[in-house]
Amino acid sequence: MRYRPTPLVANAVFVLSLALLFMVGIFYSQAGSEPPPAASLHLTQADWQVDDAPGFSEPPPTLDSASLPDTWQRVALPLARSIALARQAGSAKAASKASRITWLRLSVHGLPTRSARLALYGVRIKTDGTIAVYVDGQLVYQAQEQGPLWNSTRTPLWVVLHRHAGDAPVSEILIRLEHSQATQVAVSSLWLGPVEALKGRYHARQWLQQQLPAVLSAAFLAVGVFALFVWFQRRHETAYLLFFNLAVTSFLRSLHFYVDLPVANDWFAWLTVNSLLWLVIVVHFFLCQLHGRPLTWFTRALVGVTVLIGVLTLPVLAVVPNTPKVTPLIYPIAALMGASVGVAGGVNAWRRSNEGVLVSVGVGVSALLGVSDWLLQNNFVSPEGFYFGAYTNAITFGIFSTLMYRRYVSAIVEVERANVNLAQRLKERETELELSHRRLREAERQQTISNERQRLMQDMHDGLGASLISAIRSAERGALSDADVSHVLKSCLDDLKLTIDSMEPVEADLLLLLATLRFRLEPRLDGTGIVLSWEVQKLPTLTWLDPSSALQILRIVQESIANILHHTRANQIRVGTAAQADGVLVIVEDNGQGFDVERALAAGKGRGLSNQQRRAQAIDGAVAWVSGPEGTRFTLWLPLRRVP
Repeated sequence: MRYRPTPLVANAVFVLSLALLFMVGIFYSQAGSEPPPAASLHLTQADWQVDDAPGFSEPPPTLDSASLPDTWQRVALPLARSIALARQAGSAKAASKASRITWLRLSVHGLPTRSARLALYGVRIKTDGTIAVYVDGQLVYQAQEQGPLWNSTRTPLWVVLHRHAGDAPVSEILIRLEHSQATQVAVSSLWLGPVEALKGRYHARQWLQQQLPAVLSAAFLAVGVFALFVWFQRRHETAYLLFFNLAVTSFLRSLHFYVDLPVANDWFAWLTVNSLLWLVIVVHFFLCQLHGRPLTWFTRALVGVTVLIGVLTLPVLAVVPNTPKVTPLIYPIAALMGASVGVAGGVNAWRRSNEGVLVSVGVGVSALLGVSDWLLQNNFVSPEGFYFGAYTNAITFGIFSTLMYRRYVSAIVEVERANVNLAQRLKERETELELSHRRLREAERQQTISNERQRLMQDMHDGLGASLISAIRSAERGALSDADVSHVLKSCLDDLKLTIDSMEPVEADLLLLLATLRFRLEPRLDGTGIVLSWEVQKLPTLTWLDPSSALQILRIVQESIANILHHTRANQIRVGTAAQADGVLVIVEDNGQGFDVERALAAGKGRGLSNQQRRAQAIDGAVAWVSGPEGTRFTLWLPLRRVP
């Protein structure tokens, strides 16, 4: 599901952007128009003249204003001469061969203080050549030629005058501005006073005009790099790639605001000028993605104009010989493109995408700020105005970061909603599984009861049932005496008791099973006068011991004791156990008369012995007899583990 921010969110972001600009304006106003310090002198009048020169040259170390032509004219500061933009662009080739020097002479009278550390402060000086400042004929400051895109338009003039105790008071300041013939200079009003009184105004202006925009631009670029890495993982989300391109182009565009490089270099000028057009194109693509309409012909026109200007201004082709000179003519085209993108994006995003409307508003505000900067750069307004173009990064960064943030929050909400749905489905499935498990356990219980019932019926049929049927037939033929009938009935009763005992839970403990057998045998043995010696020891657990296997073991041991009672005339019986590496032993010994085991098994008379062998094999065990004149030793071996 695609997130669409509410109108309240869009309005909030727009209000925040305007609030940022308003706060910057307040800072600027305080930095440039606060009441002058009492110890400073505000210079608002100057003498002005312009001389032609054969070319750019180094300013001399000393210069007397009396040596200059006496063509001075009185002017008021700030000074901003009108510019003929077309003539300036057409004179690019001649600019490298001839130049002009604009002179400004300021008389200093009535300085309130004679501080040893004076400073000359000005909001802005605009020129494309060398700036030189003379105090009473001595060169005290020189800024090398940087070009019309140089950040001198955004860097305040700050000249510290180191005075000695015996020096005469400052009486004259001469400013030499070198520039090409078609270029017009601009100079703000100046302040002269103690360093301590003026440095706050200077640092505030420099921080607001250069350092803060640089921080915002770097932050925008950092977030753009983060968006690029997000796009590496989510290639289908082209918005992150567009955001990265937006951050890079915005960073390149604003380089000349604060980078201390010779921007008169044609390549640097080409990069900073054309990056503005690239920025407009990226914003247009972003808007198209938001409102979902390609605007094919409009896109082709924007790309065509961008490519055409980029090719024409390439320094290697020299179609336009000097990009800095034609920059004032390119910026209106960029402003028109930006306004067109904002209007087209806003119209197409209306009622389609609140995000698109928000971006369109941001584009419109940025275009207005760019127009304001263009007017200031080209001397259409006072040079003491404020450059807000550097803060378009803040607007763009705020808007697009808000979009990315809202998408991020929307993604988290979607994940949380999916987790809730998943948890609900999991709970429903757990309920279904629990119900199925209950049904399965009930079915298993019923099956276990059925299997146990079938086992009991089979045991009673094979044991108790067979014995009773045999006794009934013998009684009908008259072959059994009363004592024999009693013996058969007691045997059937013992077998029934064994069957019941086998159903008791023994938890795989053979000793507990044997203890049950002892409980059944002791009353019977006490009546016959036979002494039972019980010598069992702790045995390992037999994990395979179930009711069916328990019944087989009980019958084997019972059969062994029954044989002792009926055939050996013994008066002592010893029952013991022993543990081995792979099994356990159950031992039954008596002191009666022995018998020939092999003969009994071969003759078939030892039916009970054969039954014991058969039952032992059924549980993977084994039986053995050792018999002699002193008695018989019977052993039952049971494995620790049975092979399934």
